[in-house]
Amino acid sequence: MSDTKVLRLVKKTEGELPEKAFTAAAVAAPEPKRELKPARESKPVPVTAIKSVPRRGSAKPQQKPRLSREEMLKIFRTMYLSRRLDDKEIQMKGQNRIFFQISGAGHEAILVAAGMCLKPGYDWFYPYYRDRALCLQLGMTPLEMLLQSVGAEADPNSHGRQMPSHWGHKKLNIVSQSSPTGTQLLQAAGCAEAGYRAKLAKELKKRLKTFHHDEVIYVSFGDGTTSEGEFWEALNTSCNLKLPIVFLLEDNGYAISVPVEVQTAGGDISKLIRGFPNLYRQQCDGTDPIESLAVMRRAVDNCRKNRGPSFVHAKVIRPYSHSLSDDEKLYRPDEERASDAEHDPIKGFAAQLVKGKVISQEELQQLKDEIDREINEAADKALASSQPAPETATQFVFSPDVDPTSKEFDTEDQAQLSGNASTMVDLINRCLHTEMKRDSRIVVFGEDIADCSREEFLDKVKGKGGVFKVTANLQREFGSARVFNTPLAEANIVGRAIGMATRGLKPVVEIQFFDYIWPAMHQIRNELALLRWRSGNEWKCPVVLRVPIGGYLKGGAIYHSQSGVSLFTQIPGLRVVYASNALDANGLLRTSIRCDDPVMFLEHKHLYRQTYNKSAYPPDDFMIPFGKAKVVREGTDLSIITYGALVQRSLVAARQAEQQGISVEIIDLRTVSPYDWNAIAASVEKTSRVIVAHEDSLSWGYGAEIAARISSELFEHLDAPVRRVGALDTFVAYAPQLEDAILPQVADVLKAITELASY
Repeated sequence: MSDTKVLRLVKKTEGELPEKAFTAAAVAAPEPKRELKPARESKPVPVTAIKSVPRRGSAKPQQKPRLSREEMLKIFRTMYLSRRLDDKEIQMKGQNRIFFQISGAGHEAILVAAGMCLKPGYDWFYPYYRDRALCLQLGMTPLEMLLQSVGAEADPNSHGRQMPSHWGHKKLNIVSQSSPTGTQLLQAAGCAEAGYRAKLAKELKKRLKTFHHDEVIYVSFGDGTTSEGEFWEALNTSCNLKLPIVFLLEDNGYAISVPVEVQTAGGDISKLIRGFPNLYRQQCDGTDPIESLAVMRRAVDNCRKNRGPSFVHAKVIRPYSHSLSDDEKLYRPDEERASDAEHDPIKGFAAQLVKGKVISQEELQQLKDEIDREINEAADKALASSQPAPETATQFVFSPDVDPTSKEFDTEDQAQLSGNASTMVDLINRCLHTEMKRDSRIVVFGEDIADCSREEFLDKVKGKGGVFKVTANLQREFGSARVFNTPLAEANIVGRAIGMATRGLKPVVEIQFFDYIWPAMHQIRNELALLRWRSGNEWKCPVVLRVPIGGYLKGGAIYHSQSGVSLFTQIPGLRVVYASNALDANGLLRTSIRCDDPVMFLEHKHLYRQTYNKSAYPPDDFMIPFGKAKVVREGTDLSIITYGALVQRSLVAARQAEQQGISVEIIDLRTVSPYDWNAIAASVEKTSRVIVAHEDSLSWGYGAEIAARISSELFEHLDAPVRRVGALDTFVAYAPQLEDAILPQVADVLKAITELASY
């Protein structure tokens, strides 16, 4: 194929050639330019001995970095080692000795360069599954990688819990990676933000043991990831706060089978991000290790000097299919794959070394043979390693060290109350104040939670402090470094919180309404709740999510009255708390903050300022353990298991039933994951009749699990079927009459009581 035809093919599949790149000459002068000139389209350069056509992002030959022979050979060694590990895994998959494979082939040059510029165990790393060569350069061994391939217990990435190429290494600061596309970007922003806030607040700096003034956070991703909203959210926050993050885009032209021009308007993400302020942008031929090293040095240097984030757009190739579950021949023609093969970084750099007399062809082959032997030996050891024992499957769902269900967290019984009775809002706010005084690691953020983001106006305004005033005056007392507003983006809030918690901070964040939590579902379900378990307890993120929830608002309607508790109680690794009164809210929030697990702290909006659930102030060490229900009313004829707003409605219904001679016992669960099975069982054994009442929809609602377990384990104690009371299987309407008909009322509970009592 002629050079002209290949060039046309590259331009067709990759979009227009991007603006002129920074090249190898940059190594000699690492100081970054502060102003970017308007972009000009690069023109094809003459064919060289190494490349048949210029790569997108490459520039005309300039002065090369000064590298010793040893350095050049180390670069090649790591690149070749990475490729041969991919090949070995492919061989093992074909032999049914491992179960999945996804390669980093074609990405090796830019990744080795990145690893050379960064400090393992000092900087922080959020890689993606193509980053094998980076991890090798940082110090991960072939054996450690192959231990993950075979699912060995000794695997430092996940101890047999994640598929291959999901990197994680505690010692090297490689934070456990997951499969959802792009979720690592916001966590990287949060990780960097922990250092940023440590610089602003001395009390945070003292508690952040791993903080360094010139630390850099690395995060990488493919071209397809730039289509995810979280990519843009991460860029927005990083540029806004000038965080020291190196964003490395490894652009191989495809997201599985979807080419870049279908993913990205104009086919070039670098053109779309030009408007971001404080963003140092560069492009390079990511198949050329020398040019890549030059560009990465400049990018890292920019971040080390705290000038803001850097964005490196590296053009790479994907010589293998997306994974062994994919066959690229189905959607890529032979000539396109041949074009990639001409730019293979392994072959190209090897040829350059031989041509430059850095190494002879014979010596090169000896080096390759040595690496192959090393990999074969590592594979034999990995295959001989034991897999995790079946009984370890449930380990590390929650913290093995801090148990919030234990007596250590129970100071409830002898608590002395003082002061006037206050609402749930007041006692939650009081808890936040006392806990922030006690623990300087706590940061509070979310949409609208600050008193006033423009600090110069703080003395002139009353302050917001959340739409329900729950966080009022926190910013005034603890400062804007620890209490601050975020963009209106739920994934942004949760993702950043995960990154901060990974660094040792204690984020207590607010999602303004439960109804709008869904953009953060990836971060909650696949990241927050899973980080500890998927890493085999290597990493954790004990974040508290405060979430206003529920109906009975008169006007809340569809998008301010939802109550989908069961969607979160079925997520392993997530504690879910749901207080019904002010005192419980105070004690349970304190437990939530002091425990070491992710907690969703649900606050019923209707209960915020009710008079019937007020309480005087408890002591500053007042805590209620998780999984400890409360008998709020003794009874003998029938039990109601409930929580949240249905506690008061059940109490009213029970008083009315008493007039009919029916004695009703009411159990307030207080935490819905975990829940107090012993309290439920004791009450059912006592009364032999039970109702489970909740605000969720009746079908597939939270009560279904409780009812099923009662029927299964307490059947011999029942004198009647288990009865459930819940909302209609629909949404909550705006009109008051419709809302009353949809949500369970006192009359609905009373009807269930009388019918069950007469069964």
